Amino acid sequence: MGVSGLFRHPLKSHGREALDHVRLNQDQSMPFDRLWAVAHEAAKADGSEWAACQNFSRGSKAPKLMAINASLNEATQTLTLTHPERPDLTFRPDDDSAAFIDWVMPLVPSDRALPDRILRLDGRGFTDSDFASVSLCSVASHAEVEDIAQTPLSPLRWRGNIWFDGTAPWAEFDWVGRDIAIGGAVLQIQEPIVRCLATTANPETGLRDVDTLAALKTMDHQHFGIYARVIQTGDIAVGDKLELI
Repeated sequence: MGVSGLFRHPLKSHGREALDHVRLNQDQSMPFDRLWAVAHEAAKADGSEWAACQNFSRGSKAPKLMAINASLNEATQTLTLTHPERPDLTFRPDDDSAAFIDWVMPLVPSDRALPDRILRLDGRGFTDSDFASVSLCSVASHAEVEDIAQTPLSPLRWRGNIWFDGTAPWAEFDWVGRDIAIGGAVLQIQEPIVRCLATTANPETGLRDVDTLAALKTMDHQHFGIYARVIQTGDIAVGDKLELI
């Protein structure tokens, strides 16, 4: 088994960025992953603590968000977003939320709660789970979904942090409760990831074009990927081996 891809999502639900390597820290999410999130106008979140997905703009409600790509300058904490329907935007999420709101508004349905402000949560980030998680996704399981759906699918639909190959489809569900070593880090597998409508949108166009949830339900579940906790700090990179311990 080996790492085939690494991704982070600096602004939750608003773009992804491929990485070659990253340092995982104990009891934290991947650095800069979902560090920021876009609270909508009806949100009760204030950034002082983790809040559930329902407080934020996300791809399940606004599928065009799925076509955003992101690039983060860590030194300046400046984020660049691109989308096929919008001009490129470079801004600081901590300071320039107004510029971002103007940029993203045309991508959000007007009959939904509209984006209002950007919140930041250091360390654990606004992960989709209620604990500081890192998500792992299987290349083989993805290929199985493609076979069921009878169409090629971008892996970006699943918004995973760590992609791995070299296993049978769905073997990862049997790892819950076990530890896995990747590079210098050790993670403990916690639970499967329940998927939502965001995965039905094409990451190139932002249009809902494949019923990924129906494909998953043919196997009597709605899961893709697994959540893990980092229990030992260490560096990981594309090409590293995964080893169950």
